[in-house]
Amino acid sequence: MNIKKSPEKFDVIIVGSGAGGGMATKILSEAGLNIAVIEAGPFYDPASPEQSTQLKWPYESPRRGAGSKNRPFGEFDASYGGWDIKGEPYTRKNGTKFDWFRSRMLGGRTNHWGRISLRFGPLDFKRKSLDGLGEDWPITYDDVKPYYDKVDKLIGVFGSNENLPNDPDGFFLPAPKPRLHELYYIKGAKKANVPVYPSRLSILTKRINKERGVCFYCSQCNRSCSIYADFSSGSCLIFPAQKNGGQIKLFTDSMVREVVTDNSGKATGVVFINKKDRKEYELKANVVVLAASACSSARILLNSKSKVHPDGLGNSSGVVGKYLHDSTGASRMAFIPDLMNRKIYNEDGVGGLHVYTPWWGDNKKLDFPRGYHIEIWGGLGMPSYGFGFNPNDLNKYIGKEVGGYGNQLRDDVKRFYGSIIGLSGRGESISMEDNYCELDPDMVDEWGIPVLRFNYEWSKHEKNQAKHMINTFDEILEGIGGKMLGDKPGADKEYGLAAPGRIIHEVGTTRMGNNPKKSVTNKHQQLHDAKNVFIVDGGPFVSQADKNPTWTILALSWRTCDYIIKELKSQNL
Repeated sequence: MNIKKSPEKFDVIIVGSGAGGGMATKILSEAGLNIAVIEAGPFYDPASPEQSTQLKWPYESPRRGAGSKNRPFGEFDASYGGWDIKGEPYTRKNGTKFDWFRSRMLGGRTNHWGRISLRFGPLDFKRKSLDGLGEDWPITYDDVKPYYDKVDKLIGVFGSNENLPNDPDGFFLPAPKPRLHELYYIKGAKKANVPVYPSRLSILTKRINKERGVCFYCSQCNRSCSIYADFSSGSCLIFPAQKNGGQIKLFTDSMVREVVTDNSGKATGVVFINKKDRKEYELKANVVVLAASACSSARILLNSKSKVHPDGLGNSSGVVGKYLHDSTGASRMAFIPDLMNRKIYNEDGVGGLHVYTPWWGDNKKLDFPRGYHIEIWGGLGMPSYGFGFNPNDLNKYIGKEVGGYGNQLRDDVKRFYGSIIGLSGRGESISMEDNYCELDPDMVDEWGIPVLRFNYEWSKHEKNQAKHMINTFDEILEGIGGKMLGDKPGADKEYGLAAPGRIIHEVGTTRMGNNPKKSVTNKHQQLHDAKNVFIVDGGPFVSQADKNPTWTILALSWRTCDYIIKELKSQNL
């Protein structure tokens, strides 16, 4: 196939437009650099009437908002993609159950995520020193703290300063008050000696600039906000950078195949396939920044083979794709009889939890080494087809007949509406070399690019953690009179532990480190093997922590961009 080469040369090519790519776009373009942003999906703006799904009613959808293969979180969800995308397969080996989520659109996964915005703590950067597992990061919390502070102020996050040793304080907007189901959680958690604090979400409860609005509590952040009150990479980073005069050229619907290198092994640009005309194009740049997501960036590197990089770019250590790990996840839900026949009123709030529980346990006294946090869900959400539960079935808990339709069913819906509370744990798994992604030797995608093959297995540590999760959830929910829904999962079901990839927090495939023989990037997320290639997604993470990774991706991307700017000025790149 003939590759069309563009005569234009950019200062920086950024592959991917999610959290890391969006931050890189803003910081590098506002430093005066000429930027090309390559995104595998279409342009997306939640303020566009043609694309916005916010405030639409279920009856405006042919499926009443129900999910589909390419919209697994519901038709109104902002994410274009899912775990299975037509024409973009991936494979598994050795009984692996890994599921790989991709969001193909400008802004990537930041358009529909829960906006839980947690800093890693001081202990999270040196876990090996504490429990002997995995590796320590080559950086510390103090290296990242100035950038966490900057991200807080630039994007906005609500919460409260609590002086917790491993859940650092920040610059917080006012947190919304707990809703009724969350007040019940607080009551049950108190009985179980489990602490509860205001959540930390990147949703504006107070105006921070003229470009973004303030949350009006429609509870639909997963649809991405039309007034930009919640954080999405496009609306909060890329669009403002464009308005500030940044030299930014967007290449949407463009699937990057490889990074091109010269005879010295230095990157000269990238090759991508335009999905619309199905032709290959080559762009040139002085610096390449990969932000395609941990697994996608690893795939690009592995596909970037040359005489200098025979095993793939950045892979002289053989580590690219290895140490893949996702957050653990397990959930339980219960019917709360005290919440039956509750008054129906506007209690939507933000599109996520108003309170949460950070890790409170002492792992030295437990049979697993790393912790988890608890997320709470429930309340008076918008009913929609294909989500929720069978309300009529709850009659068995109050001694009434199960079954019926018409007026009886309508009465059941009103009686039980808002009476379900769910708890989910999101925990830290151990980074292991044997959990990895690699190129499948026999399969390519629709664009002719070799696909990824996954090998992944939970260890006893994650299974024991999940057991602790569900035991804790049952204790809390039963403490407020809850009737547990569904059978309690045992060892045969790995205590309800979700398949890896299902929590969509995968990191670690291009881990950072000081030793080039054991890592892919250095502490600045710069490839050991090619000094003008950087990775600013979750790939360089050495460990996950019991927190969501997005806030750390943003902070590290900003830190890396400051380093790129300094190195360019010094003519080191």
